[in-house]
Amino acid sequence: MNFFRGVMGGQPAGPQPSGAETIQKLCDRVASSTLLEDRRDAVRALKSLSKKYRLEVGTQAMNHLVQILQTDRSDSEIIGYALDTLFNIICNDEEEEQDPASMGKQKAVAVPDENPQKQADDLGVQFTDKFIQEPENITLLLTLLEEFDFHVRWPGVKLLTILLKNQCVQVQGIILVSPMGVSRLMDLLADSREVIRNDGLLLLQQLTKSNAAIQKIRLLDIITEEGSSDGGIVVEDCLILLLNLLRNNSSNQNFFKEGSYIQRMKPWFEVGDDNSGWSAQKVTNLHLMLQLVTSDVNSPGATASCQKSMYQCGLLQQLCTILMATGVPADILTETINTVSEVIRGSQINQDYFASVNAPSNPPRPAIVVLLMSMVNERQPFVLRCAVLYCFQCFLYRNQKGQGEIVATLLPSTIDANSISAGQLLCGGLFSADSLSNWCAAVALAHALQDNLTQKEQLLRVQLATSLGKPPVSLLQQCTNILSQGSKVQTRVGLLMLLCTWISNCPIAVTHFLHNQENVPFLTGQISENLGEDERLVQGLCALLLGICIYHNDNSLENYTKEKLKQLIEKRIGKENFVEKLSFITKHELYSRAAQKPQPVFPSPEQMLFDHEFTKLVKDLEGVITKAVHKSSEEEKKEEEVKKTLEQHDSIVTQYKDLIREQDSQLQELKEQVTSMSSQKELMQNTLTQQLAQIQQHKDQYNILKLKLGKDSQGQASGQADGSQVNGLQEEEVAQLREEVEDLRRLQALLHTQLGEKDTIIATLQSESAQAAGDATGGPDNTELIQELEDLRSQIQSQRAEISQLQTERTDLLRRAEAKSSEVSVAGESAEDPALVADLEGRLAAQTLETDRLKEEVRGLTESRAGVEQQLASATSTAAILQAEKAKLQGEVQESKKEQDDLLMLLADQDQKIHSLKQRLKGLGEAVRKHTPTWGCNH
Repeated sequence: MNFFRGVMGGQPAGPQPSGAETIQKLCDRVASSTLLEDRRDAVRALKSLSKKYRLEVGTQAMNHLVQILQTDRSDSEIIGYALDTLFNIICNDEEEEQDPASMGKQKAVAVPDENPQKQADDLGVQFTDKFIQEPENITLLLTLLEEFDFHVRWPGVKLLTILLKNQCVQVQGIILVSPMGVSRLMDLLADSREVIRNDGLLLLQQLTKSNAAIQKIRLLDIITEEGSSDGGIVVEDCLILLLNLLRNNSSNQNFFKEGSYIQRMKPWFEVGDDNSGWSAQKVTNLHLMLQLVTSDVNSPGATASCQKSMYQCGLLQQLCTILMATGVPADILTETINTVSEVIRGSQINQDYFASVNAPSNPPRPAIVVLLMSMVNERQPFVLRCAVLYCFQCFLYRNQKGQGEIVATLLPSTIDANSISAGQLLCGGLFSADSLSNWCAAVALAHALQDNLTQKEQLLRVQLATSLGKPPVSLLQQCTNILSQGSKVQTRVGLLMLLCTWISNCPIAVTHFLHNQENVPFLTGQISENLGEDERLVQGLCALLLGICIYHNDNSLENYTKEKLKQLIEKRIGKENFVEKLSFITKHELYSRAAQKPQPVFPSPEQMLFDHEFTKLVKDLEGVITKAVHKSSEEEKKEEEVKKTLEQHDSIVTQYKDLIREQDSQLQELKEQVTSMSSQKELMQNTLTQQLAQIQQHKDQYNILKLKLGKDSQGQASGQADGSQVNGLQEEEVAQLREEVEDLRRLQALLHTQLGEKDTIIATLQSESAQAAGDATGGPDNTELIQELEDLRSQIQSQRAEISQLQTERTDLLRRAEAKSSEVSVAGESAEDPALVADLEGRLAAQTLETDRLKEEVRGLTESRAGVEQQLASATSTAAILQAEKAKLQGEVQESKKEQDDLLMLLADQDQKIHSLKQRLKGLGEAVRKHTPTWGCNH
């Protein structure tokens, strides 16, 4: 112990040992001491020196520290010191501190430009490599993590994390092959101590950082191997880890989606037919599985693809099976409904499938009807009713087809007295004695009308039989009747939201609402009264409803035009008071909560007042209604004039767009024709190439005959004795030459036919050019058409070049034929055959006539080409004129829009001046008379 007092405590006499010597003595003491206390003190001393003498401690003490971890597991204190020491020498966060005694020596050999932090990083990696050379060391660390003692578990977590950080791939491989390696790490998430739980999560994230397969494939395998939803705590830990890894991590979410792991979740939800036994662990597991599905669907940018995958792999069908099964606990059923809601929201194919799902009842009923029965049943749990409402909203979200199907169940022609429909349930809930059912039914029906003008007009046809002996009343009128009866605040808020959604952007519905003489006096009376705090929200919604009647009024009712309604507000309510009551809606606390997310989540039924989609409607309408109330008739007339001008300009632009589309289609047809002609041209070029090859073959044969005839002539002059043989040979050669001349004649006929086909093509091109020129005069944008005409011109020139080439080839053929004729004449004179000579001369005369005719045809084609060029020039000038006219019209449109913007700025300035004048009047004491502000506005 005197040694430790010398190292750690007082000032010993004599020279002090260096750091390396001290560490060597401590290592010897750790290795040789038999008493646990001596070893513990030595390890504690090594820990205190491990930061300052990192290199020395790591080099000399690492093996001794590993031995301590293996032999002294019973003492948590010495294990904690050893783990902390290993962490200090492997961690790269702090720079290595130098021994003052050895600093001078190190300066002599140090490299001036070397980065100290880089040295420290390299040192940490080296010590990590040394530690993991024995894979048993990692297994030993995993075993130590099972210890609950804080002084062992926390340093072990930190040490394993830094090992993963330095050598991720190698340590991952060791952990994966270690028995229960991942399970031991996931046990850290269940630790009640927050620091260990958080560091354990960081450890798992470091483990899965560069190997996404661990976090998904391995965890999914463990979940499946452990029995999926019927598994134990290991399944729960895996699901918690998956949720932690996927939340707010776009890369993990993309990997999970693209790696087909959504399909592997389907077997998790095969709960079987016997649903009577639901253990607490199974409920917990299924809760986490449903949350995992919801997390995947709500991943940013991947919602649509995840929804599609869940439908294709059958996961949605499996969830709907749980939804319609019997014996499912209420909390699982609620969570399943919320999950199905997210899967079908905004996905047409999923919404269509959900509409086709039937409950296993006798007779079968649609799942939507069964869910709505739970929503309007006051005996059902509140959270379940909220979940059903959200599911119905998600089914109708951007689903005009589904909206039409729901509204159709209310129309007289489709009502079936023998079955319960969704519309009947909504009407029943709308007029029941339970205020929560009233609110839910009103909101659900409002979603069936959201952004759907057709269904708003269709719903006006719905008639209700309120009691026997009385005529039926419309659904719109019945809603206002219930409002006037003074029911609960929740009921009235729901009905007012339904009415505002219904008549918004639907002038016909506004007319129907105003046609009842009692509605407007009721609204003005509600708004003008000074009621309590609870009634302020109802007053604000009444002001919103009356404002919609002004803003979307088509002035078809003489007594309730826009101007008369504004005068009524000014006299009975006051414009300032009206705007103040309207602003109560957005100032309400529950309004802000509902505006945050689409899912209705409320702590209690009494706070269920606002719908998310309705908050969007209020946000859009509040400003425009305020402006509409303050506008004068002159301002409205000016706006109407500006609107009409814009509509006129829009109609002109639309006409030009239609004209351009028509020209585009015509140009497309011309392009197709040009493509067809190009293919024909290629075919003709191939044919011409073959003909040239045949001509070359004939040339070769002609040269051979010429050589033979020359040899025969020489043989005849040499002697009379061989006369009969020579005459016989000349007759044979003359017959062969006749065949060659006949072949040339057929070739000439074939060329003539080819010229005729090209004439036809040229005529077609001329007609197409004329048509293109005519089309160019019909619109303002002819750049592409002019380009097409230029292409046609180039093709005509190409055809002309081909004709010239054919003429040249024909001339060559005629020249060769004449040469052959002369040879044949010589041979004929020698053979004394005048008939053959006469025949050849006649054929030459015919070929001369044919040549003259072809020249005339070429001259006619040249004249036609000149006419086409004139037409093309005319079309180009016409297109330029139309371009100028288009630019002029566009300038007029821009000028008109600029005038409109100036007018809007002027109106805004006038509103600001009116507001400032009103403030001045309030300062002068005139603001107390709120019912007589007319002179102030005029002023």
